[in-house]
Amino acid sequence: MSRTNGARTDLAVVGGGVIGLSVARRAAQDGLTVRVHRGDPGASWVAGGMLAPHSEGWPGEEELLRLGLESLELWNRGFLEGLPAEVVSARGSLVVAVDPADVADLRTVGEWLSAQGHPVTFTSSARDVEPLLAQGIRHGFRAETELAVDNRAVLEALAAHCEQLGVRWANPVADLADAAAGAETVVIANGIDAPAFWPGLSIRPVKGEVLRLRWRRGCMPVPQRVIRARVHGRQVYLVPRRDGVVVGATQYEQGRDTAPAVTGVRELLDDACAVLPALGEYEFAECAAGLRPATADNLPVVGRLDERTLVAAGHGRSGFLLAPWTAEAIARELRGVLAR
Repeated sequence: MSRTNGARTDLAVVGGGVIGLSVARRAAQDGLTVRVHRGDPGASWVAGGMLAPHSEGWPGEEELLRLGLESLELWNRGFLEGLPAEVVSARGSLVVAVDPADVADLRTVGEWLSAQGHPVTFTSSARDVEPLLAQGIRHGFRAETELAVDNRAVLEALAAHCEQLGVRWANPVADLADAAAGAETVVIANGIDAPAFWPGLSIRPVKGEVLRLRWRRGCMPVPQRVIRARVHGRQVYLVPRRDGVVVGATQYEQGRDTAPAVTGVRELLDDACAVLPALGEYEFAECAAGLRPATADNLPVVGRLDERTLVAAGHGRSGFLLAPWTAEAIARELRGVLAR
């Protein structure tokens, strides 16, 4: 690979979401010339922004837990450098359960984490940790090392840092040949659209509705940590923002439909208020649905497809969490090419 060869570009990245921007920034930091075909940010724009490998874990997803923990360390170890401190919206998570069956699920996760070498401390006084919780909620555990980021602020900050590093923007492309024109290597990082560029990729869209509730004068304050809850078998998360709370997220498969459904929105609101009743006084500011790029085993597809093509897609619900890990994995591949 030639780093400077007239108008040639070392790397073309297809996709302007958190994965594409993170890959582009990391490559530019290594001194490569980078072009990003930046279109709709997709699921990144409606994400909750949780960096939560512990509280999102589930038995059978040991590899995803390992990757998530490694990537969380990368967030703290350098990925946040060059981004405003304000992109971090919360530190620490509290995971709680509403009914006895939910408590049993909570203990299943806790015991599994302990078996993986990551013990958590249970409490039967969850309201001592978060006084705004509904009175009947007692059981939970804390994940103090987890973070949450403002997803939209991160996207804007990554784009700004890319520009500072000399990354160039280009129009979206419809096929791989257009992306590869004038570039030594291409990274496919366009989420659910990745299979259109490489048909063998097994990535499908999974719909998720997300709500934004805005704090109003006279309301109870925004919680200081992420609150994840199991409510009669359903999961809901409440993620602090400077001006309110993000509530999410439903999960079901309906092709490429991104219209918020009444049932999903109603369940999110009911569950959110069942956990934090004070949210009922907040302003209902936004409802949106995104399409997570999912794989059969919930693991991302990151690596080399051929001599000139790499892929970074299929991150499902873990796009923001795994962005640093993905950027480093692609950077290693690119350095291997440079060394040839």
